[in-house]
Amino acid sequence: MRLNPHDLPLFAKLHKALMFFVNQRLDVFDQPLASPDEVGKLPLQERSKLRDAMLANMDLIDAFVSENPLGLPEVEAEIVRSWKDLVAGKFWVYRYLKKYTIFLTTGEPVVAYGVLSLADSFEDLIGPDRRLPYLCKTVLLPFNGQIVYEGLLEGYSTTLGSGDLRSLENRYNNAKKRHGIITCLPPPAELPRPARPKPTTKRPAKGTKISTGDPSIPQAVHQAHDQILGMTDAFCRKHLDEEYGAVCRKLAGILARKRPSPLTRGKPESWASGIVRVVGWVNFLGDPSQPHHMKMADIDEGFGISQATGSARSMAIRDLLKIPAFDPKWTLPSRMDRNPLAWMIQINGLIADARQLPREVQEEALRKGLIPYIPGDEADDSTEE
Repeated sequence: MRLNPHDLPLFAKLHKALMFFVNQRLDVFDQPLASPDEVGKLPLQERSKLRDAMLANMDLIDAFVSENPLGLPEVEAEIVRSWKDLVAGKFWVYRYLKKYTIFLTTGEPVVAYGVLSLADSFEDLIGPDRRLPYLCKTVLLPFNGQIVYEGLLEGYSTTLGSGDLRSLENRYNNAKKRHGIITCLPPPAELPRPARPKPTTKRPAKGTKISTGDPSIPQAVHQAHDQILGMTDAFCRKHLDEEYGAVCRKLAGILARKRPSPLTRGKPESWASGIVRVVGWVNFLGDPSQPHHMKMADIDEGFGISQATGSARSMAIRDLLKIPAFDPKWTLPSRMDRNPLAWMIQINGLIADARQLPREVQEEALRKGLIPYIPGDEADDSTEE
């Protein structure tokens, strides 16, 4: 129920960079921070104060991505941009499962989220002797098609009677019946979204303008982008799963931010089919041995276009973004261990499979970002409830 170890350095880097940027703009602390790494050294109370400042000034996420002070690659900047879909507030930590931990919202509508912890399990953070449910305050963030918590878990002392426990159980069961367990953000389109945190900071963010949308997507592209997202989301919910849906959303976002964006040329159905085709192609969707199996022609039929049109759109996307077969950037997290390109590294001029190398070499490759994680170190969270 923890985030894959290979993802931890990237999450920490991006989160600390954003919080450092927030402090630069809002002067949350009297003494400026020297670098993003200083964020991780702050006491919990000060990190909480910095987090609350960010929630009160959500426009800073757009400002960070637009300015990109660290020169992040587009895929990493896209991760930070996705944090605009965060969910913040009080939650009941309700149940530990092998795949994730259930977080229940305390307000209406009740939503059940499947959340991954970071380096330490939630059971260790909360305490193995403390019984659930456990009331806490935190922020849930999307990360590579999954939901993680921000790294701060502020607990409350509560006493629940038998009636309270039955009520929570009913709320959990009703939430599962209505929408299932939500494992990615943003949630499916038909799910009511929790209210955004209301700004409490009166001081405006220095050097930024309040934005009503993503400033990196031209206004002329918004309508086409939203139409395409609605189509790919609906298709993935019906025929594939949320993991596919999250990767398709990421791909649509990058296409929308191209200058000029190709999404305004042609029917949205053709682009939606092309996006699903590309993600399916990278992840061998046409292989009958896969958990999800579809022919490319069936994708085109699902969007009501011809096979020739779908094939042309798919090829156009692959050529534009230079997406090769086995591209780790577009591989589903659940398939990463089967992607050979994710593990090929060069040592003394020779190409080697990092999975077959000594652990000390693997650790150095992970530190340099050459491999996704240390083989065998992944959290044992792949078993269903």
